[in-house]
Amino acid sequence: MAGEERKIFITGHKNPDTDSICSAMAYAALKNQISDKKYEARRAGEINEETRFVLEYFGVEKPELLQDVRTQIKDIDIRHTEGAQRDYSLMKAWKMMKNLKVVTLPITKDGRLEGLITIGDITRSYMEEYDCRVLSNACTSYKNILETLEGEMIVGDIEGYFDHGKVQVAAANPDFMEDFIEKGDLIILGNRYESQLCCIEMEAACIVVSSGSPVSRTIRSLAASRGCRIITTPFDTFTVARLINQSMPISYVMSTDNLNLFHPDDYIQDVHDIMAVVRHRYFPVVSDEGDYIGMLSRRNLLGARKKQVILVDHNEKTQAVNGLEDAEILEIIDHHRLGTIETMTPVFFRNQPLGCTATIIYQMYQENGVEVSPQIAGLLCSAIISDTLLFRSPTCTAVDKMAGEQLAKIAGINPEEYAREMFSAGSNLSSKTEHEIFYQDFKEFTVEGLNVGVGQISSMSQDELEELKERLLPYMKQEILKKSMDIMYFMLTNIWDESTLLLCIGDEAENVLFEALNVRLTEDTVRLPGVVSRKKQLLPTIIAGIQIMKGKG
Repeated sequence: MAGEERKIFITGHKNPDTDSICSAMAYAALKNQISDKKYEARRAGEINEETRFVLEYFGVEKPELLQDVRTQIKDIDIRHTEGAQRDYSLMKAWKMMKNLKVVTLPITKDGRLEGLITIGDITRSYMEEYDCRVLSNACTSYKNILETLEGEMIVGDIEGYFDHGKVQVAAANPDFMEDFIEKGDLIILGNRYESQLCCIEMEAACIVVSSGSPVSRTIRSLAASRGCRIITTPFDTFTVARLINQSMPISYVMSTDNLNLFHPDDYIQDVHDIMAVVRHRYFPVVSDEGDYIGMLSRRNLLGARKKQVILVDHNEKTQAVNGLEDAEILEIIDHHRLGTIETMTPVFFRNQPLGCTATIIYQMYQENGVEVSPQIAGLLCSAIISDTLLFRSPTCTAVDKMAGEQLAKIAGINPEEYAREMFSAGSNLSSKTEHEIFYQDFKEFTVEGLNVGVGQISSMSQDELEELKERLLPYMKQEILKKSMDIMYFMLTNIWDESTLLLCIGDEAENVLFEALNVRLTEDTVRLPGVVSRKKQLLPTIIAGIQIMKGKG
C-alpha cells in the first residue's frame, strides 16, 4: 500500500439524486484535466431509477459506493516485511529479524499468511528445557542443521529430515555408549575413531563431528554402507550442543491460531481499540483472500492520512457520508442554504443561489477553458432538468435555463422529449418497497432543536401519486418512531400541473404549516398548488413556521 497514488473522493449526499451523482462525476472529470492529482467520483448511497436511466442513456457506469470516510489501514504507509517460510530454522529467522530490525516475522506460503514468529517465541525456545527428542519431534531438515552449524555433509544425502531419535553428546567411553545410543539417534562427538565407529554400529542416523576434525576413509565408507550421515562443523562440541536446537523449523514454535489480523478496509479507530488490549508491537495486514500485505505497528498509526473529500450538492452534516468528521474536506460546491458542516481548516467553498449544482460545475468548465464532452454535457443537462423540473421550478434561474439549453445542444438531446423519458423512468415505482420510495430522495435537517425530515417524489401521473399516498402514510407513522424524529414531511409532486400533495407526520407537523401558511391537514395531508421545490418553497416555509411557533412558546 505504501506509495499507492492517493485519491480524492468527490461525493454527494447519502440519498443521492441525479444532480448529486452527475455533478460529482462531471466535477471529477474536470479536476482530473486541470490538476495533477487523482480525483474519483463516489456515491454515498444507492442511485434512484431516474439517475439509473441517465447513466445508462449516456453509457456511464455508476460511481463506486462510499459509505464511510473514516481513516482506514489502506490510508497508511505500512511496512512490507519479507515473509519467512515455515521450514526456516530458528537461527535463520533470528538473523532475518536482526537484519530487518523487527521483532515479528510473518510466515507465508505462496503469498498467503500462515502464522507469526516473534523474538519472544525464539527466546522461549532457548530458555525452555526441551528433551533430547525435540529436534526429531520438530521434524528438522538436515539442511537446517547444516546451515545452523555452518557444516558440511561429507557422507549421505543433504535432503531429508531428522524425524525420530534423540540428540546425544558422545562424551563417555565407547563401552558405555552402547547403553544409551539407539537406532536413529543424532550423535555429537569429536575426533574419536572408536566413538565414531560405535555410533555407526549402533545404527545412528547421523553423527556430527565437531572442531573441523577430519574423518577417516574407513569411517566414511562404513557410514555410507550403514546409511549413517556424517556432518563436519568448525564449531567445538559445546557450541554445537548449544546451537543445534536453533536448527528446528520455525513451524514448531510459530503462532497460527487466534492471530490478531487486520485488513486494508479496517478503520483506524477499531485498530486503536484492539491495540490497546493486545500488547503486540506488530500486527499482520492481509487481504480479504488471506494474501499477506505487510505489518502494522503503533508507530504507523501516527502517520495515518485522513481521506480527502470534496462535497457537492450539500453542506449538511446529517446528509453527508458517514465519518466525515474524521476526513479532510477540501472543497464544497453547493446551491443549498448554509448547513451544519464544520471544517478544521479553510476550504474552497462555492455556494450560489442557482437551481442546480450542475449549473455551477458547468460554469467551472467555462472558467477553466475546458471543453465539455457530449457525455459530460448529457450528465450535467440531466441534473439541471431534474432539479428544475425542466425549468418549471421556482428555484430555476435564467442561468440554469441557459446552461441547460447549451448543454442539451452539446449532448445532442431535445430537452422536452428527453425530460419525458427521464421523468417516466424515475416515476416507475410500482415494483419498489415503501422504504426504497421514501428514502429515494430524503433529507434531514435540524431547525430550532427539532429534527425534521423532508422527502420528495416527482411524477407525471396523479393516479400514481394518489396510490403512493396510501402506501407511504402508514410507513411514515412507523418510521418517525424508529428514527426518533419530530416531524416528517413527504412531497408528492406533480410535475405537469406544478403542485404538491404534502404528507405530514409528527405532533408539530400541522402546527408548523398553520403558523407559516394558515392551512390545516385533512387525513395527514394538504395540497399545495404551485409548490414543487423542497429547497426554495417548502423548506423556507417549514423553517419560518418553526421559528414562529418557537417564538410564541
